[in-house]
Amino acid sequence: MRGDTGSGAVGGQFSPGVIMFCNTSTPGHSTFLLTGFPGLEASHHWVSIPINLICVVSILGNSVILFLIRTDPALHEPMFIFLSMLAASDLGLCASTFPTMVRLFWLGTRELPFDFCAAQMFFIHAFTYVESGVLLAMAFDRFIAIRDPLHYATILPHSAVAKVGAAVLVRAILLNLPGPILLRRLIFPQISTLSHCYCLHCDLVGLACSDTRINSLVGLVSILLSLGLDSSLIMLSYALILRTVLGIASPGERLKALNTCVSHLCIVLIFYLPKLGLSVLHRVEKHSYPALAVLMANLHFLVPPFMNPVVYCIKSKQIRQGFLRRFQQKRVDIS
Repeated sequence: MRGDTGSGAVGGQFSPGVIMFCNTSTPGHSTFLLTGFPGLEASHHWVSIPINLICVVSILGNSVILFLIRTDPALHEPMFIFLSMLAASDLGLCASTFPTMVRLFWLGTRELPFDFCAAQMFFIHAFTYVESGVLLAMAFDRFIAIRDPLHYATILPHSAVAKVGAAVLVRAILLNLPGPILLRRLIFPQISTLSHCYCLHCDLVGLACSDTRINSLVGLVSILLSLGLDSSLIMLSYALILRTVLGIASPGERLKALNTCVSHLCIVLIFYLPKLGLSVLHRVEKHSYPALAVLMANLHFLVPPFMNPVVYCIKSKQIRQGFLRRFQQKRVDIS
């Protein structure tokens, strides 16, 4: 996710041994080896059980959220439409990471061809950027709902929500398209070992033997224009929300207004804190605790899709009521 320079190049200069080894490979025709938990290879089946359970629950939970919002007219509000976009991006993230986890942990297959790895990298980063953009849209939605509740529906009609969703999707695609294209010009060893059980841009760039400065710059710019920009605007939105809430005279109304933001704030923290923790771990203790680094890397993608439906089912009364209505209707139909 970060725009690191490749470990095979320092200022565009390479050691003779690396050049000789890399000259035996052709751009775009390398094989990458997935990495599980170092030192626990013999127990991968058992170690992967909780990870696979998280994936299954994430898929079921987000599918239920999508189904409820799609079929319940009472949930056709901007906040819940944005929530459905978040659930869809979570499903896409699970679908992008789950296949290689199954290949590695259950089938014992580590090899990935270059094209498959580049495609997985594109979808993982694209869905991550979509989720970040949707979280920003939800922060703006909460600000409008608190600042001007009487004109909320007028400011955010369904057409405006659809345009925001389309803009978030287009931005994610455009920011990630250069990555796989630029990777094809790099020279990799015939066989390269990845740091995780999926393909990430920083990991692939770090394995390249040729000059990776352009790739690193493109990766850095894409992160700054997505996660960096979104997190800054989310903090600005909450500063404006806090200022608006403090201007409300009644303490009860203040608490009520803040309570509408609790679910979204929890999701923002769940999304950004694992990324921050993984970044710190990579720079401080990655080599001392390699298994912990791999676990954090997996949870960094698995926890948000798992927790998003849980948080909204617990905190959102409308979601709970919608689920109960569907459940009661199902019971009546069966009777």
